[in-house]
Amino acid sequence: MPLPQKRSYTTEYIYSLPEGQRAELIDGQIYDMAPPMRIHQKLVSQLTKLIGNYIDANHGGCEVYPAPFAVFLNADNKTYVEPDISVICDNDKLDERGCNGAPDWVIEIVSPSTERMDYGIKLFKYRSAGVREYWIVNPLKQTVMVYDFQDNLGTKQYSFDETIPVCICQDLAICVNQLIDLSK
Repeated sequence: MPLPQKRSYTTEYIYSLPEGQRAELIDGQIYDMAPPMRIHQKLVSQLTKLIGNYIDANHGGCEVYPAPFAVFLNADNKTYVEPDISVICDNDKLDERGCNGAPDWVIEIVSPSTERMDYGIKLFKYRSAGVREYWIVNPLKQTVMVYDFQDNLGTKQYSFDETIPVCICQDLAICVNQLIDLSK
């Protein structure tokens, strides 16, 4: 007896979801997304503001987008993700729907429901798609994993109280504890 075939989805399915329902599509497989917690949104907001201010102050050509922002990672209809923060430095990748291809820098904020995706599936997909730098920010462990794919310098783990150099921006460094007060 043959095994049942897994259904393969496309971005057409993503766009047919009811208003307010979010999901990501990786290699034709659907991954539902739970609403984020408050600390998650606080981190996204503060990091987006800091990165945007840095870009503006340095008259940079990059753009920063918080989720929900469509990233067609492989520029096809089988992979659609919404990174928590996307930094795109090649404006040719941007259109009205989002980003077609790999952002230069992706930041994901881990929640218990996304841990497997962020540390596993997305890590592999971002690296193979050409993302230059990937951060996984874990508010529960108060750590940031930095993957430097651009210079192949490997992975480094930082605590929230350390100053973290940004690989793609030589003079930008971020201390998460200076952005947010976790006691509130």
